[in-house]
Amino acid sequence: MTTLQALLFDVDGTLADTERDGHRPAFNMAFQAAGLDWDWDELLYGKLLAVTGGKERIRYYLEKFNTTFTKPDNFDAFVKSLHASKTQFYTQLMAEGKIPLRAGVERLINEARAEGMRIAIVTTTTPENVTALLKSTLGANSESWFEVIAAGDIVPAKKPAPDIYLWALEKMNLTARDAIAFEDSLNGIKSSAAADLKTIITINDYTKDDDFSQAQLVLDSMGEPSNAFQVLAGESKGHTFLNLELVKKVHST
Repeated sequence: MTTLQALLFDVDGTLADTERDGHRPAFNMAFQAAGLDWDWDELLYGKLLAVTGGKERIRYYLEKFNTTFTKPDNFDAFVKSLHASKTQFYTQLMAEGKIPLRAGVERLINEARAEGMRIAIVTTTTPENVTALLKSTLGANSESWFEVIAAGDIVPAKKPAPDIYLWALEKMNLTARDAIAFEDSLNGIKSSAAADLKTIITINDYTKDDDFSQAQLVLDSMGEPSNAFQVLAGESKGHTFLNLELVKKVHST
C-alpha cells in the first residue's frame, strides 16, 4: 500500500468561496474602471465558470454572451490588461479581509503541517491571487508552507486538462499514488482524475449540481468538530469532519 505523502489543494471554491465573493466583483470593478458597461451577476458568472482561467473567461463571455461588442484591434493586449486590472482589484479585496477560508481548511492545513505532510497549491488562478488569499487568511509567511504553488499560466492547458497536476507532481518528485487532491468543481475533478489522483470534493453553490462520480468523497464542506459536514457521496468512515486521519483512509481505499 502506498503511503500518503502530499495534499494538493485547489484554491477558488475549495480553500475559500472566492468565485462569487472575490473574482466576480473584482471583474466588475475592472470593467467599470475600463469604462465598460459589462456586469457579471451571480447567475451569469455561474455560466462563465464553465471555462477556467480569467483571460479565457473574458474571451468566452464575448464569444457566447456579449457577441455585439466590437473587439479592439489589439484584442489580446486588451484582454491581458483587463485581467491584470481585475487581479489588482482582487488582491485589494483580499487585503481588506473580505473573503475568509471555508470551514475546516485552516484546521486541516495546520494538522498536515504538524504531521510533516507535504502540501501544495494546484490552481488555474494567478500566483498573485494565491499570495493575496494566503497572506490575508493564514498570515504573511504562509506562502512558504506550500512546497509548490502551481498556478496561472505555468502550463498552457488549464483544467480540466491534467497538466497542472502532472507539473506539480513532477516538481515534487511524486507519483499520483503518493498524493491526494482537494477540489470543488467539475473541471477540477476532471483534471485531478485525469492525473490519476484520488480526490476529495467540497462543493459550493456554483458546483453543487456537478458530476463528481470520479471523486472518492464528496462533502458540502470540510466541517469542524462543532459543525459536522454533510456527506453527499462516498464513505466518511465514522468521521463528522475532515481531518488528516480521514484523508489517509480515503487515500488508502
